[in-house]
Amino acid sequence: MVNASLSQERLPESQKHAVVSPRLKKRGLDTSNMANFRPVSHLTFMSKVVERAVAKQLNEYLTANDLLPRFQSAFRKQHSTETAMLWVLSDALTVADSQRVTLLGLLDLSAAFDCVDRSLLLLRLQRNFGLVDTVLRWFTSLRQNSTDVVRRSSVSSHAAPEGVCPRTSAVCHVHCRS
Repeated sequence: MVNASLSQERLPESQKHAVVSPRLKKRGLDTSNMANFRPVSHLTFMSKVVERAVAKQLNEYLTANDLLPRFQSAFRKQHSTETAMLWVLSDALTVADSQRVTLLGLLDLSAAFDCVDRSLLLLRLQRNFGLVDTVLRWFTSLRQNSTDVVRRSSVSSHAAPEGVCPRTSAVCHVHCRS
């Protein structure tokens, strides 16, 4: 299926359907407030297999061609939150040793991917990382015709295009893919 998906430059339509379940962020929170829930997308097993194979190949390509930022820790082997913190601490101590001031700005980017302009992302994959032809077409087709269904308990919404709220046809922040 992985080879077929890549050679056909698309993920099969049958693998583009997510069942989204709202999960309470913490026990005891008010269940009538939707802000207390996080969306959990359940995708098919095969779509996850294909996704994982593509991610592995892409990561190998980016690593082999030295295309990842030097200090990026996320999604890299031998890198973690701990290595990122060690780099920051090392830099701060080096600056302190030379009697200079350290200023640290922190940003919470935990939901940043939900805000990514997909057409801009595809353009950057092409221009900055050299993804073209079959690979770029595969990534382009990835979210085309994707659908979501929101399911809570035994009640399900109607299928709607990904990112569109099935109940209101408005952009829905409750069930974005993660």
